[in-house]
Amino acid sequence: MSHRITRGVSLYSFQEEFFLRTMTVRDAVAVAAKIGALDIEIIPEQSIPGFPRVSDEWVRDWHDTMAEFGTRPLAYDFFLDTLRHPGRRLTHDEQVASVRRDVDLAVRLGTTKLRAIISTPAEVLRDAAPYAEEAGVQLLLEVHAPFHYAHPWVLRHLEVMDALDSPALGFMPDLGCFVERFPRVASERALREGARPEVVDLVVKTYDDHGDVHGLMDTVNYLGGGPVEIGLARQATHYTWRDPRMLLEQIHRTHHVQAKFYEMTDEGTEYSIPYDRIVDVLVEGGFSGCLSSEYEGNRHIQDVHPVDSVDQVTRHHAMLERLLARHEN
Repeated sequence: MSHRITRGVSLYSFQEEFFLRTMTVRDAVAVAAKIGALDIEIIPEQSIPGFPRVSDEWVRDWHDTMAEFGTRPLAYDFFLDTLRHPGRRLTHDEQVASVRRDVDLAVRLGTTKLRAIISTPAEVLRDAAPYAEEAGVQLLLEVHAPFHYAHPWVLRHLEVMDALDSPALGFMPDLGCFVERFPRVASERALREGARPEVVDLVVKTYDDHGDVHGLMDTVNYLGGGPVEIGLARQATHYTWRDPRMLLEQIHRTHHVQAKFYEMTDEGTEYSIPYDRIVDVLVEGGFSGCLSSEYEGNRHIQDVHPVDSVDQVTRHHAMLERLLARHEN
């Protein structure tokens, strides 16, 4: 079976290098082009100086960079900053206006997929959808761990999508929903920070056995767990393991995939997430869109050696290219 899947990179993957000022947006786009990840996903807050006031000069440079490297602007990640005013949350109308502002900037950048962070209320996307539809872009709810398609919050969004039946609404699953094994980079950091090996083993084994991770908090507490150990137990509730076949249920509403990963091994596989099965499911379901790399292992290793996001993203794309090639005629 052939596929219609492209490869891309979220610039969030290079957050460590952006923070340390060792890479620019242009540097990141150059890396993406070199490894054949031609679809670019941007987080404006991270990448654009002066956001949300973005100069025409910056936008012109952005498009020049895309043309120079042969890449395509594809996705725009927005955060709904409901606490931007001290002492109160944004009203519903203010939230809708905020989304419309992001739609306007996405259009200027040439991106057609907008990542709506999971906390975005369904009613806000409902009322912003006509504006997005007229602008020719899509508002895609990020289904992010520990949420999943059967979660009540996501079901609220499904009700709105069913009622509105707008092409402007859909999903952008984050593959962090399919963490089958506890990320090794996280457990190893806990050990470096003084967690007892037997407690770390308990957390990892409970997660890997797909056991009662929510009971771990109490158990570790009763074992006299310190802050690092309690934190690791809490972390086990933030990862989720779901059968990748659940992607098929909403594949017709899936227009972009955030290909989260934590650690690419020397063997060319992701340590925690079964990418081989996920790619097979996406192809089987006829997914037409982009697998956009999102590296998040940096935060777990930055204490022990310099982060090399370029190496990790390069390895990730070597794996994606290999897995997708199995479905090319």
